[in-house]
Amino acid sequence: MDKMSKFSHITKVHPCYNEKLHDKIGRVHLPVAPKCNIACRFCKRSISEDCCEHRPGVSHGVLKPEDVEDYLKEIIKKVPNLKVVGIAGPGDSLFNKETFETFEIINDKFPDLIKCLSTNGLLLPKYAKKLADLDVKTVTVTVNAIDPKILKDIVDWVYYDKKVYRGEEGAKILIENQIKGIKKAYDEGLIIKINTVLIPEINLEHVVEIAKTLKDYAYIQNIIPLIPMYKMKNLRRPTCMEMNTVKDKCEEYIKQFRACQQCRADAVGLLSEAKILKEKGLNLDIYDLKHFSH
Repeated sequence: MDKMSKFSHITKVHPCYNEKLHDKIGRVHLPVAPKCNIACRFCKRSISEDCCEHRPGVSHGVLKPEDVEDYLKEIIKKVPNLKVVGIAGPGDSLFNKETFETFEIINDKFPDLIKCLSTNGLLLPKYAKKLADLDVKTVTVTVNAIDPKILKDIVDWVYYDKKVYRGEEGAKILIENQIKGIKKAYDEGLIIKINTVLIPEINLEHVVEIAKTLKDYAYIQNIIPLIPMYKMKNLRRPTCMEMNTVKDKCEEYIKQFRACQQCRADAVGLLSEAKILKEKGLNLDIYDLKHFSH
């Protein structure tokens, strides 16, 4: 059985793995994970009631695990055909114990929902089996380079094993853990999507190497354009031609996802909608955020 058919029972109902489902299947991201353990130069987390940006790392607030049950009950009333619940930050999911607490609650109270998670992969070797034991079905890992000389220009520092690593040293640690974690997650039966931010001045010619390296483990790759901001605000977005050319090259190795919405950490509803929590009349409680800020 090839890897496409092996996972068809999930991919045929998951809108982040099947572009045809964007206007059919509802999903919700639970923003329970505010802390992050790496510092990407293009990422600026924004946790604010007033934030209306539609991008990763953004949320109106942070949801406490003890509030998840009531919150999901309200979501289910409001969102048609909700089948998927995910945790995608606004920090790194695996760096927050609340992620695991939340999945336990979902297993107990909402066992029919498909569980997914997004991560930078630094802690994936440690937690791949735990995710499988929690019945998480899909994991998205953001891999922007597999060469430390390139990744050092994308990630400023990596916090690992209670120490901060910078430059190529930090990049090497992150890459090694990503590859090891992806292989381990695959062995545990998790469906893996690779997210890659295309940064023309840095990794344009390198992205295909990511596809070549991970082709035996990833079900699909999602190449997304740089949003020029924070420490990369002076870099340019890739052109449509560059995006399509890179995707075509990578598709020789990994199936390509071509309809990403670059969702917020608190996204709700159908992917074809550009709505966020506030517009649906749903509120989150913000509590003290003691996390690495960059």
